[in-house]
Amino acid sequence: MEKRALIAMSGGVDSSVAAHLAMKMGYSCEGVTLKLYDNGDIVCDNQKTCCSLDDIEDARSACRRIGIPHTVYNFKDNFKENVISRFIDAYERGATPNPCIDCNRFIKFKELVRRAEILSFDFVVTGHYARVEYDKERKRYLLKKAADPAKDQSYVLYPLTQDQLSKTLLPLGELTKGEVRELARGLGLINAEKRDSQDICFVPNGDYAEFIRSYTGKSYPEGDFVDEKGNILGTHKGIIHYTVGQRKGLGLALPAPMYVKEKDIAGNKVVLCDNASLFSRELTAKDINLISVERIDEPMRVCARVRYNQKEQPATVTQLDDDTIKVVFDEPQRAISKGQAVVLYDGDTVVGGGTIQ
Repeated sequence: MEKRALIAMSGGVDSSVAAHLAMKMGYSCEGVTLKLYDNGDIVCDNQKTCCSLDDIEDARSACRRIGIPHTVYNFKDNFKENVISRFIDAYERGATPNPCIDCNRFIKFKELVRRAEILSFDFVVTGHYARVEYDKERKRYLLKKAADPAKDQSYVLYPLTQDQLSKTLLPLGELTKGEVRELARGLGLINAEKRDSQDICFVPNGDYAEFIRSYTGKSYPEGDFVDEKGNILGTHKGIIHYTVGQRKGLGLALPAPMYVKEKDIAGNKVVLCDNASLFSRELTAKDINLISVERIDEPMRVCARVRYNQKEQPATVTQLDDDTIKVVFDEPQRAISKGQAVVLYDGDTVVGGGTIQ
């Protein structure tokens, strides 16, 4: 019996080529674009976002060109609850969130997989650059880095469960971006030269604080900039304007460069420090998901990333309980930020990850 694949199509070149490759693999395919918000809610720059009306039309056009049906699914309420609200809540708690990870976790690889099962599709296909393999010895599905290290997206896929990995196809995992664009040109796709999304889709101009104020209708009061000893250095614009490690945009005239070290939410203070004080060796992470192993029973040597574009760093990880890990790096790391993800690697294989506390 012919296997069926549901293709998550953003309107970009990657998902369009992924759909073509899934067809070549012999799957009966249907493209689906997820409507995550109304355009009236957000000012869209169609070159940078992945959810505008133009992007839906690009996805529909690609499906016509490839020769598969196209449908739009309305996930607006789910996106608002599990991505936008979590994003805002994290900033209000002084954390630095990664909404792309939440979107993958709660929308693309939870709701879409569930929808695929209801509609009797065997697999969900996306245009992510990563690989899924089954390890017969471990009897586990593995998530691995893409063949193209410049495009690898395994970091943002670490929350995938064994069940979700078993139902996921990532056809671009062995390709470079150049090869993907060349395939798109050969297929005559209108999005062959479309630029990659660079910003959070619902904050296309990158002004997170303005988005939060506009979306919530709240005001975030000014407060004190202080140094590590509590000395007042000036006045900040509101706690949501700042992230750990930030130097630019503080609006202070200081005798030496200073950076955001932490945010004291209760006291409405932003603590500043010199560059050296941003470095630390240890972190704890909760809400963990392990992929290559069921549990870390003893200290394990890994390489770890604490942000998307960081080069992996040697470390030792220990599992403290069912939902907590401790990571100790060989060398101090700069600006480890609460709310970001730490993702653990064993070579090209994702061991797992969690949310930094």
